[in-house]
Amino acid sequence: MRGPRGQERAITGNRQTSWAFADAYGAEHAEHAERSTALRWARDRAREAGLRPVSSGTGSALRLLAAAVDAKAVAEIGTGTGVSGIHLLDGMRPDGVLTTVDTEPECQQIARQAFRAAGFAPNRARFIPGRALDVLPRLADGGYDLVFCDGDRTECLEYLGESLRLLRPGGLVCFEGVFADGRTVDTSAQPVEVLRLRELLRTVRDSTALLPSLVPVGDGLLCAVKRGR
Repeated sequence: MRGPRGQERAITGNRQTSWAFADAYGAEHAEHAERSTALRWARDRAREAGLRPVSSGTGSALRLLAAAVDAKAVAEIGTGTGVSGIHLLDGMRPDGVLTTVDTEPECQQIARQAFRAAGFAPNRARFIPGRALDVLPRLADGGYDLVFCDGDRTECLEYLGESLRLLRPGGLVCFEGVFADGRTVDTSAQPVEVLRLRELLRTVRDSTALLPSLVPVGDGLLCAVKRGR
């Protein structure tokens, strides 16, 4: 009887090691040295501001997804200091435009500097300050290839509704931080934001309009393709 239990512990340990390896795989390995330098600079600014940027693994996944859908138009909820934006721009088409929304104009100014330092032309990003649920309704229906959500977790279901309107058929919506540091699967009493994340996960999984996958990088990346032609 000791064998199976020991094996289970070993598998769990190996999984944790493997997940850590996957999250660090290709960490900030950009083709351009200036891009890697800009990412490190943006991460430092995020820490100074008390923000939590996407992990290297999450950034790599976003870059891959943007490239996979040949993204020309991407909407981002939560600019931060530009870490996720650099990864998204890196995967987008050379003529692609990132529309990024944040309630903190000061952070957007930092992100603007980071994008410039990473070698992206100023016309590659459109910065819109304001609350996402006030800004998103002004964006074009079906005009986006990918929507990345890293904003207020209590508003995640509203972000989903707006994303479905914004995305073209075959477009992607991604939500960062759905593990909530393990609280999403913790059975003890949880705050409203965690309850909303659980509802988001159920809604995306059960939606006939979406084809979902939950990617175990960073703090959890929920991705879904909008079905249809």
